[in-house]
Amino acid sequence: MKTLLPEPDLPRGTDLLAEGKALARVWSVGPSAFLRHVGAASEYDFKQTRMTARRVMQHAQIGYRDPAKSCRAYAEIWKTCAGQGVTVDRYGLCLDWSMAVPRARRGGAERGTGMILSGVEDFVRLANSAPVAPHFGDFVLGFPAALENTQAALSAGSTAIGNLGQYFTFRVPGHDDDIEATAQTVRAIGLIAAQPVPVMVHSNLDDGYAAQFTDLASCLGMILIERHIVTGLTGAPIGHCYGHHFSDPLARLAFQRAMATVGAAPGTVIYGNTTAYRGLPAANFASLANYLLVDAAAQISQPTGHAINAVPVTENERIPEIEEVIAAQLFAGRMAEMAPGWLGMLDPGPVESMAAQIVAGGQAFAAATLRGLDEAGVDTNCPFQMLLALRRIGARQLEAAFGAGRLDATAPGGRVPIAPATILSEIAEMADHALHGAGFVTGSRADLTGFRVMVATSDVHEHGKMLVEEILRRLGVTVLDGGVSTDPALLAERVREQTPDAVAISTYNGIALRYFQALQTEGVAVPILIGGRLNQIPEGSNSSLPVDVGAQLAEAGAVVCRNAADLAPALQNLVRKAR
Repeated sequence: MKTLLPEPDLPRGTDLLAEGKALARVWSVGPSAFLRHVGAASEYDFKQTRMTARRVMQHAQIGYRDPAKSCRAYAEIWKTCAGQGVTVDRYGLCLDWSMAVPRARRGGAERGTGMILSGVEDFVRLANSAPVAPHFGDFVLGFPAALENTQAALSAGSTAIGNLGQYFTFRVPGHDDDIEATAQTVRAIGLIAAQPVPVMVHSNLDDGYAAQFTDLASCLGMILIERHIVTGLTGAPIGHCYGHHFSDPLARLAFQRAMATVGAAPGTVIYGNTTAYRGLPAANFASLANYLLVDAAAQISQPTGHAINAVPVTENERIPEIEEVIAAQLFAGRMAEMAPGWLGMLDPGPVESMAAQIVAGGQAFAAATLRGLDEAGVDTNCPFQMLLALRRIGARQLEAAFGAGRLDATAPGGRVPIAPATILSEIAEMADHALHGAGFVTGSRADLTGFRVMVATSDVHEHGKMLVEEILRRLGVTVLDGGVSTDPALLAERVREQTPDAVAISTYNGIALRYFQALQTEGVAVPILIGGRLNQIPEGSNSSLPVDVGAQLAEAGAVVCRNAADLAPALQNLVRKAR
């Protein structure tokens, strides 16, 4: 307790829940075009009926900086798909990460590329632009603005609000008060639990600790732990999402079966396997078909209430346009029609065997974690203490301490996984492709031994960092940890302390040039390599999509890496210059 929760007079979970529940007299689920259209009291109830009917539901992600365009997308996608006989049941609404900051302090927050909804009326207008369930799944729960954003989402008729997974791993630059974020989240869950209809607390495992665990058993265990905190301690239903990093069809289906076994239903959405999108759109259609077929077949044969999510095939290049979202949804609708024909070809034996291993390991992980926290003095019946303790421990330490696999210091997570997470093999495969694509073979590269590179991310997406680190290790480079979602000032301080030969930045969306310029302002003088999604919304724009800033980065002095294969040649050039 002295290590995890050393602060005196921390808030009590029961008091925070009571404060949230008291607000239900004022803030409740508002009118909803979706609920009127389907004749249900909440999306939870709607999902239950669809599970009984074994009907495949569809989910799309939308959220453009221009509010008018977002409203137009909300209506146009649903109408066009309905005209083709395809129903889009729910939208995941992509709020900007600045929305995680309370309105009173939002003006000075770093902006990304998502939607910025200034007031409750903006939430209501967007969510009622078509009869589609509004799923506020990003930057609501888990952040300082959790309560005010939950109030707005409820007013808009949303009955699925998240994202609890982001609480554990996401960080908004410049806003590091984890006590405030936790307290506001518990208050918001109290408000959700007090609603007269069931409102699902949404948690995306791949945004949370599942992205860092090496064992799928730990991922399932996290479902059980979060369900203990939310449903067990507050009474609110929780719906889980997974899928971003589940690229192996067997593991993807086995995890769905494991969720069904432990009663983790209804879920919210099975997200598209976005890490499989690495090529041109034509090639990405193969990945799209690969995961949609598995997900549709799973919901037909053993429903868990998850909607399937067709990610547009341009997602790895830029924010998809409206017509590209429509094309993906029509593709998903046709795949769902064809899926029953494949059921007789599926051998349930390997799937059920892996699912059983995941369930047994997940239950062991959850039990060991709760027991370990209790022995450490954490009140496992207090949602505030549970959330804050888990966040401060971190995924890797949790799995190393309580994972179900046998201890092995040489294993990536300190234990041999019962069901290995596919992200590890994916990163190894991408590193192979990057090095082979650059034409590197043993003995053909300049000697990089002793060269020291600090690796960091400008945002919360860690997998780009993991890939860069894997490539660097294979090249013999010494890797220094610059952190995830590291503020430029903090990264500059780490550079001064550890004096690397270069810095490598993985960036995702919307801030590439600003981040690099901030590092220059902070006095970082060593070479800076930057790669990822090299775009940014032009200054002063509230409506346009991000534009590529690779040329401006190069002109400003960055070593631009358009893809992972550019990293090794760029390092070779730096070493030659240094020598």
